[in-house]
Amino acid sequence: MKIGIHFMNFTLPGGAAGLRAAVGDAAVAADEAGVAWFTAMDHWFQMEHFATAHDPMLEGYSVLSFVAAKTERLRLSLLVTGVTYRHPGLLAKTVTTLDVLSGGRAMLGIGAAWYEREHRALGVPFPPVAERFERLEETLQICEQMWSDDEGPYEGRHYQLAETICVPRPIQSPRPPILIGGGGERKTLRLVAQYADACNLFGTTPEQIRHKLEVLRAHCDAVGRDYEAIRKTIIGRVDPSGDVSPFLSEMEQYAALGIDLVEVAPLPPSPAGFVESLAEKVIPRLSQVG
Repeated sequence: MKIGIHFMNFTLPGGAAGLRAAVGDAAVAADEAGVAWFTAMDHWFQMEHFATAHDPMLEGYSVLSFVAAKTERLRLSLLVTGVTYRHPGLLAKTVTTLDVLSGGRAMLGIGAAWYEREHRALGVPFPPVAERFERLEETLQICEQMWSDDEGPYEGRHYQLAETICVPRPIQSPRPPILIGGGGERKTLRLVAQYADACNLFGTTPEQIRHKLEVLRAHCDAVGRDYEAIRKTIIGRVDPSGDVSPFLSEMEQYAALGIDLVEVAPLPPSPAGFVESLAEKVIPRLSQVG
């Protein structure tokens, strides 16, 4: 089983002036430790159930570009891009640019968006949930077309593109991997089955994840997709300064279900120190799980 770093807490010693070193040092430590992924959130305000809207938050694709310049191996993605925040054609170009400048390490992590407060506050339209999922599917189609040889128009209900030119093409072939985040059983997991190379499932117990995977398998059967071809990932929690055995035991249960990567968020005050502790106490043992 592999591990990813999900950098989501920017309330760190040194304030804004210290964030450059905090993010950069953690990314370098992760790259050297054999961490598989480095992800950031796509939020403009910090999430209210984690902290407050007045706590620090950095723009996600800027963070990934900064990390790309400091690392060589980490796969880079948002967990996950909110579909409402960027026009699909511009999003495809943004991810392409990240892929080119990172040497082929970008992934498009995307979801239907949910944080109404930041939409309203910053003047971003926040359509009803059904429309957001319609826009998500069209965005997936547009990105796939822009990363193909088809430079023709795209005509959807919500988006119309006269040309889908994307030059240069991504380094990865045939395109950067697509991850869809969320656990909605009727819409989200159906989109995973139809479009995604990976999913990040929301669930708090192995039993909940087992059920989500059963639903995903049914959607795959319905659309003729190979269930085993989709990478299954989750978010977990671990404090490497303490006893990591309970975390590893829990990951064994998830690995038995087919989960092969867990994302964890660094704890303050030192994200780099957190990663270094992971490298010492967690990563070697986790690599034997699954």
